[in-house]
Parts: sequence; structure tokens; C-alpha cells
Amino acid sequence: MRDFSQIQQTNYDLIVIGGGINGAGVARDAATRGLKTILIEKGDFASGSSSWSTRLIHGGLRYLEYFEFPLVRESLKEREVLLRNAPHLVNPLLLTIPIYRDRSRPYWKIWAGMILYDVLSFDKTLPLHRMLPKAQFQQLFRYIDGDNLAGGAQYYDGQVTLAERLCLENIISAQEAGATVLNYIEVTQLEIAANRITNITCKDKLTGEAFTVTGNSDTIVINTSGPWVDQVCKLGHSQNQDQPIGNRKKIGGTKGSHIVVKAFAGAPKTSSLYVEAKSDGRPFFIVPWLGMYLIGTTDLPFKGDLDRVKADNHEIDYLLTETNNIIPKANLSRDSIVFTYSGVRPLPNAEGKKPGSITRKHILFDHKKEGIKNLISLIGGKLTTYRNVGEEMIDAVLKKMRRPYKPSTTDKSPLPGCILPNDERIEQAIQDYQDIVASSTINYIFSVYGAKALELLKLTREHPQLGTKITPEFPDIKAQIVYAVQAEFAHNFTDILRRRTTLAMQGNYGLDLFPVVAETLSKYCGWSQEKCDRSWAEYRTYIEENCLPDYLM
Repeated sequence: MRDFSQIQQTNYDLIVIGGGINGAGVARDAATRGLKTILIEKGDFASGSSSWSTRLIHGGLRYLEYFEFPLVRESLKEREVLLRNAPHLVNPLLLTIPIYRDRSRPYWKIWAGMILYDVLSFDKTLPLHRMLPKAQFQQLFRYIDGDNLAGGAQYYDGQVTLAERLCLENIISAQEAGATVLNYIEVTQLEIAANRITNITCKDKLTGEAFTVTGNSDTIVINTSGPWVDQVCKLGHSQNQDQPIGNRKKIGGTKGSHIVVKAFAGAPKTSSLYVEAKSDGRPFFIVPWLGMYLIGTTDLPFKGDLDRVKADNHEIDYLLTETNNIIPKANLSRDSIVFTYSGVRPLPNAEGKKPGSITRKHILFDHKKEGIKNLISLIGGKLTTYRNVGEEMIDAVLKKMRRPYKPSTTDKSPLPGCILPNDERIEQAIQDYQDIVASSTINYIFSVYGAKALELLKLTREHPQLGTKITPEFPDIKAQIVYAVQAEFAHNFTDILRRRTTLAMQGNYGLDLFPVVAETLSKYCGWSQEKCDRSWAEYRTYIEENCLPDYLM
């Protein structure tokens, strides 16, 4: 139960609106520096843009073309921080670029970019790049289209297979540092007096209960709501006039869609591909992911409903066609697709610019210039750089509050699940629980939950039935369902199947799993049949509106 009466009696130093990766990073940094912090998210944590990326922790090689060297350097530095502080979630990823004579980026240009990328990542632990002449490239990648092939390049970046859990661990870390973190809380009004936001009116979307979050004379409100930044600003009204905060549109988001396909003929086994589409030259990725392949992304202007974003049929066909162009033996079709997803990048508004040329730099927009003294909105922000965004934001907050500077420690602080694959705790857990859970499953649990796997496995000692698999096809066990509700802020089927686990994305959109998930929730979490049925109906709606291709409807 969430104690809103206690929240209403508390004066917060920092109120964060938006619980994606950037909001989570801001809340974590604030709480670890001693600020009384509350984070409010209208849906589930990481249910927006943070959940819809290509799941790369990367420097942004193509940003070099737009001379955004500081952004690339920042990203490469943060990549190293994540490889060190979250090794259970972020892993090195080899990427290969096929280079063609008839595309927009010739061999020499890629080579120069590789050298500069290495220079800007001078403190990295990953290997340097290597260039591959045509003959060598074709030996290594025999199924890649050879028409006008000039050679290739290889370099390392990082992959966060479970991006939603990266966000979740930052939320958990913020809570452990003293922050109050709430999902399914919608902000309905920002009350303004004397050019300051004084109160924030909220509604619990689970119960309908309304309550107010109050600050003090120094309180700062941070708007990290991603594509919804402008919508949140419009909730602010003064006591004297019905005037929203600011009149200038700040977000000009672009839509990016992905498809997930089964393993296919000619698919790269040991490397991801970073390629230019044959039809229009737009870069996209083909990335091994969960035993399948993640392909994307598109980059289109978007002006629709931010809560209902779906990969269109033409986007799906574009990604299938371009993958078949680069790997002719693939023969991918719509029947190859296991899952699709789409989201909106919270980019700065840049009317008239091509989507790919819009800067990926983040902007801390202080609304003081619009007459509101205690509101800062984040415009932009990448998955890779979220920690540094949090540090920059709290530096600005402390300066704005005129409080003594206290340095951030998040770059040196491991996330709660931080553990290496050779940690002795994993072998000990196998010995302790192998009578209940298969050793291969225990290794899988550690790859998902890191050190937090020990808490999850304890549930199987108390209730051995929770050590059985949810479905024979995948290693996930019933304890994960219970742990999601008890320890990870999960409130419904969508939270459990889409963001606490990856079951929704691995087979029939998770639509076969109602009986086992409902039975587990009923038996171990006290859910009624009515609650299970209602949550399942909501899950089906979510899948239909956001994930199920229109051609299957």
C-alpha cells in the first residue's frame, strides 16, 4: 500500500516528473547527494522511450558527421561507467560495418571515423577498431551482399539487452538512497503562485485517489517526461490566469520502430551489423538479441498519440526489405516476425530539419526565462548518457538552490545488481538451490537480476513450486512473477511480461501465458480472479495498440 497521507505531509527538495531512464538517473543522483526526493511516473517505470530503443550503449558513431564531438566523448565515457558499474546488464558488443562504393559513406570516411572514435574513447577498456579489406571481409561474412562491396570496419560498443531493468535498478538505487518512487501516478495540475510551482496535484491511476505533493521555498521541479515534456508544461496554471507554462514547443520527437525476428539464414553469429539501407542510405542495425535478432530503427516525424505508438506496416516492410538486401539469403517475411515495437525520441523541436540531422545533445531548459523560477525540463537525453544527465541536473539544482556543492558519486557507485559472471556467489547459489532450480536456470537468473538474484531465489526455498518454469520454452521461473510484485513495483500483467521479464517479446506476444501467471499471482500474491481478468484485458489492449502489427489485426 502506498501512503499518500505521509507523502502529503512531507516537504520535498526535489520533485521529478517522469520515471524513464533519465528521471531515474536524476532521482538516484539527487538522493545520493542528500536531497529529499520524490519521483512520479504516470505509467510504469521505463514504459516510454526508455523501453523502445535499439538497446545499445554507444558513443554514436554517426554523430561525428555532424561534428558533435562533445556528445560522442560524453557517450563513450558513460559507456565505460556502465560496463564497470552494471556488468550484469551491459556487455561489450562487436559491430561490423559493410562499406559499399555506391553508398553515402566511402571507405576512407569510415576509416577516418574509426580513428576519431578511438581517439575520443582514449580511456576505454574495449579493443581498438580494425579495417577489413574486401577479401578478408567476404571470408568472415560470406552471406553479405557483395555488390559494389569495398570492405568493412569493426569496432566495439555496448549492449544493454534488458534496458527496462537498467532503469529499474536506478529506481531501486534511488529508493535505497532515500527517494520516494511512485509509478502509475499521473500529474493532473501544477499549481503556480509568485512565479513558482507550489503544489503538484496527482492521481493514483490504480485506485483513482487524488493527493498533493508539496515542496518548500527552495523546492525544484524536474520535468524528465521525455516526449511528454510539453504536455506536462501545459498542466501549469497560475492562480490569477489560465496560462500554461511557456508557449514555445520544445519537443519535436521522431518515431523509431523495430522488429524482432527469429534466427535466419546468413544472420551474423558473432557480430552485430551496422549498415546503410540500400534504398535510401539510412543507417540501421541488425543485432543478436535473446537468441533472435533485433532490427531497426526507422526515423520519422511524429505528431500522433504518444501513448499509442506502433510500427506501421510500411516500416515493418522497409526493415524486412533492407535486411534482405544486405543479406540476400535471409528471405525474411512478415511470418518471420516475433515482435514489433515503436517509440518516440524526445528530440529538440527543429521544424524543417531532416529527422536524422536533429541533434541528439540534451538540453537542460530552465523555465526561469518563461517566468517559472523552479522548473527545469530535460529536452533530449540518450539511454547511454542518463547518468551524466542526472549529475548535470543535480549540479544545476544545487546551484539554483544556492546550497553548498556536493559532488556526485554515481560514476563510482555500482548499481544494486552489479556482479561479474565469475563471482563466487553464483557458484554458491547453484550449490544451495540446485535441488529446486536447475543450474542453467540459476545462471540465467543471475544474468537478468545480477546480485539481486539471491533475493529472488530465496522465494523458491520457502515455496519450491516457484522454482518451476513459467513455460517450458524459456528459463524464466514462477518466482520472477512474485518477485516483480513484491520487490520491483509491478502492478499488472504488462509490467510483469513486458518489462520485468521479456516473455512478451519471445513468443506469441505473451498471449499464451494467462493461466500460469494468473494462478501464480492468485496463489502467492493474493490477486482475485477479477483483478487478474481486468489486468489481462488491459494487457491484451496494450499489445494490440502498441505491438501487434496491423496486418495481424
